[in-house]
Amino acid sequence: MCQHPTAGLPGPETTVAVALSSQPQPPGPAAPAALPAGTRRHRLWDLDPHTHCALIGVCVPIAALRRLLDKVLGGQAVADDCELHSGAVAECRQRNRLSEALHKHLDQRYPLALSQAAKLKSTESLAAWWALASAGHDLPGAFWATLTHPRCTAALQTKVLGQVHMLQHQVGMATRVELERFTALIDENAVLARELAGAQGRSLRQAAAFAQRVDALEADLVRQRALTVARQTDLAQQRELLATLEAAAPHLRDRLKLTQEVHDLRARVQDLQRELTASHEQLQRHRLRAEAAAARRVVAPADAAPGGTVAAAAPPPGKLVDCAVLCVGGRPASVPLYRLVVERTGGRFLHHDGGDEDNPARLDATLAAADLVICQTGCVSHGAYWRVKDHCKRTGKRCLFVETPSRTALERALADAVAGGATPVQG
Repeated sequence: MCQHPTAGLPGPETTVAVALSSQPQPPGPAAPAALPAGTRRHRLWDLDPHTHCALIGVCVPIAALRRLLDKVLGGQAVADDCELHSGAVAECRQRNRLSEALHKHLDQRYPLALSQAAKLKSTESLAAWWALASAGHDLPGAFWATLTHPRCTAALQTKVLGQVHMLQHQVGMATRVELERFTALIDENAVLARELAGAQGRSLRQAAAFAQRVDALEADLVRQRALTVARQTDLAQQRELLATLEAAAPHLRDRLKLTQEVHDLRARVQDLQRELTASHEQLQRHRLRAEAAAARRVVAPADAAPGGTVAAAAPPPGKLVDCAVLCVGGRPASVPLYRLVVERTGGRFLHHDGGDEDNPARLDATLAAADLVICQTGCVSHGAYWRVKDHCKRTGKRCLFVETPSRTALERALADAVAGGATPVQG
């Protein structure tokens, strides 16, 4: 089955044979007595020479073969694996130290297969056992035990060799497939290695960033702890100071409590004062409405003409006839009463509230149209007051200032005006 590529030329087998022949050969064992045919196991050198290549190639790993040759030669074989295998196959054609060592090595390497095959007593049982054993994991042991079995015939030997030969082809094909797969795996591993290197780089960068962040957080934590200690120290000092002050002024808390109560009472008094002022103002508005209503009831019967008709009131003689009298300020509820009093004197009533309800620009136009100005200083804004005083001073217009916003005060001012008491405002 195995043809050496240098057949006919001095090759490695010649080298191995020369090395073996140069060693002193021990006297060989005496020839064994002739055994009945079919009862003695075949020796390695008894097998057909074309079985040696497959047998050594399948049953003896190349590393074990090299160690065995080094031991037999007493040195170190320098031949490569192919030369080593070819030389061993050539030496197994006859009995010598290497063939005997190989036979012994194979017996020691596969004792379980040899013990199982030794129980078989026929060629058919051996063939059946080979079929089962070759399908398992111990193909080399079954191969060695079958070829050296005393019941192994030439036909069975040829069949076994053929099966092993095909298995070697299948193994070669599988090896090529595995080699291609291994090459693909190498390429894939290179890609994965690059990706892993990138991931490791990213992980290292992230770890460095996280480490920096942790360092920053730890530094901030140290600062916060220092601030907390400082604040706690300050708080302890403040508490000690408070305790000292409380010891120096035992009634300080009671005084603070009384001070707070005084503030609360003052706020309550202010609220009550505001309510009282509002009540007074409301009462004054009701009183003025009542006075105006009483005045209308008194005037109406006096102005009524005989026969039930109301005669037009003859204006009293005086300087206010057809005069425009401007009343600045006053309470809104008293405006009808003011109108009644002015019109009874023969004048034309004009009014401006003197505050923010009427447009302040309208006050200038009203002042220009008036012949007499009555300013109620108690119910007029500061701006209106100074505007009235400035206008009357510039134009020389008569102006009366009334402090109390009442009907009596208005009538008294009008009487003064009729009597000539109203004089222009001087500087």
